[in-house]
Amino acid sequence: MMYDGYEFPPLIQGTLLKRYKRFLADIELENGEVVTAHCPNSGSMKGCVRPGAEAWISQSTNLKRKLKYTWELTRIDGTFIGINTLVPNRLVRASVENGLVPELSGYSRVRPEVKTSEHTRLDLMLEDNNKKQCFVEIKNCTLVENGVARFPDAVTMRGQKHIQELVALAANGHRAVLFFLVQRTDAHAFTPAADIDPEYAEKLMQARLEGVEIIVRDVVFDLDADQARIRLNRSLNFFRLD
Repeated sequence: MMYDGYEFPPLIQGTLLKRYKRFLADIELENGEVVTAHCPNSGSMKGCVRPGAEAWISQSTNLKRKLKYTWELTRIDGTFIGINTLVPNRLVRASVENGLVPELSGYSRVRPEVKTSEHTRLDLMLEDNNKKQCFVEIKNCTLVENGVARFPDAVTMRGQKHIQELVALAANGHRAVLFFLVQRTDAHAFTPAADIDPEYAEKLMQARLEGVEIIVRDVVFDLDADQARIRLNRSLNFFRLD
């Protein structure tokens, strides 16, 4: 059976009250109960946090967890937004393995979390006996303004390091790919957020000139089915805002 997207755990609907201390979110459930959920997103989440917005959480069965709920989704002005930064890696990896990313097709092996230097790991390495290795770093993008997806939403030294690592791999003859997953449904294009992190934007543009490939895809959510899912959707155009 063809892969049908990442399957969320059972979701519980509520209303966002607030996000605080980066990793905490208070959610009011439909029965009036207020629970504190883990917010699996360390970024600024600019444009994604609106008290009173619809929110969906999952409940863990791990009794050792301090917080049994995880904030998975929100909906703002009719747009679904994925909150969980673990989802992009799971979705992209499975989509590649199932041949749903044409740019990354034809590889027989997919390895996750590959150490490429002493202090750096990249998300995926694709291998085939008849092809050169392909290294892929996946970035979660949730900032959209005026229909344009933008990354990052805060200064990211780690992101800059990943770009430098990909540039070095490309210089050594490997394929090197930055895959931006826009985990929402209201963007028609993508650009680096030079006003937020000008050094990242500059490094990204230079990396393109040095052989690093850029893939940008958005997603589609299906919450009407018995099991909520997220799937890869369209490719988005990449451009630079000066």
